[in-house]
Amino acid sequence: MRNRNSLRSEKGQATTEFAVVLPILVVLLFGIIQFGIAFKDYLSLTDAVRAGARKAAVSRNVSDPVGTTRTAVRNAASDLDPAKLPDPTVASNWQPGTDVKVSAQYPFRISLFGIPVVTGNLKSSTTERVE
Repeated sequence: MRNRNSLRSEKGQATTEFAVVLPILVVLLFGIIQFGIAFKDYLSLTDAVRAGARKAAVSRNVSDPVGTTRTAVRNAASDLDPAKLPDPTVASNWQPGTDVKVSAQYPFRISLFGIPVVTGNLKSSTTERVE
């Protein structure tokens, strides 16, 4: 009788299920963290481009409005690695009432345990009217 009861015992069942589910939960958790870091970088890039476009909109009388705009983007992108941030593109004819478009990109990589899962470039663009 005892042998039959010991085969039906459920001791250790929760531990076994936890051991099966734990790796999946860990991968999911690290994936969410990596996605959050990439999203934070995207928000920082978008804010930097917006700040640069606003600076460009009021800088038409400056001797180098493109350089001023690029400096404003770089200064506003303090959360991003400056070595990875290429010069943003600035397109305008600098006449009052026309548009100035500022675009930038920043590389990202989502990796799990050192293995790259997704890589690419985050892109952001903002258009403002030149004052």
